[in-house]
Amino acid sequence: MTIHIAEGDIAARTRAIIADLRFLEGSLLPILHEVQDEFGYIPQEAVPVIAEELNLSRAEVHGVVTFYHDYRDHPAGRHVLKLCRAEACQSMGGDALAERVKTLLGIDFHQTTLDGSVTLEPVYCLGLCACAPSAMLDGEVYGRVDDQLAAELVAEARR
Repeated sequence: MTIHIAEGDIAARTRAIIADLRFLEGSLLPILHEVQDEFGYIPQEAVPVIAEELNLSRAEVHGVVTFYHDYRDHPAGRHVLKLCRAEACQSMGGDALAERVKTLLGIDFHQTTLDGSVTLEPVYCLGLCACAPSAMLDGEVYGRVDDQLAAELVAEARR
């Protein structure tokens, strides 16, 4: 699924977001979060607008967008499945779980299924180390994810 938004609309909507949040100290991160909430990702057309409005270089804004894993530079699927890749989850079978989920979806990390239903992303700790391995589907966290639960999560996301 491809969403087309006119460049002027992106700039206008981005400026409106900036107007609401520019007064915050360290406003770049909240602005980027709101832009991503609005569009589902950080459109390339928004970067120069943000840079100009906050008196930053485009490189500074781009650097922040690419540094933090939560920001996307392309639209995600209808559902986002995140698998914990931290050490506790890896020690409890996280690598095998990741391979199983990749096989079930037919994609790798940072990819979206061809039907646009699921984007698979790595995350580096969901705070459930005692319940490893863990996953998050659309903001809901799951612990002790085994092959059966992984298959259920994938099936739910595919609907």
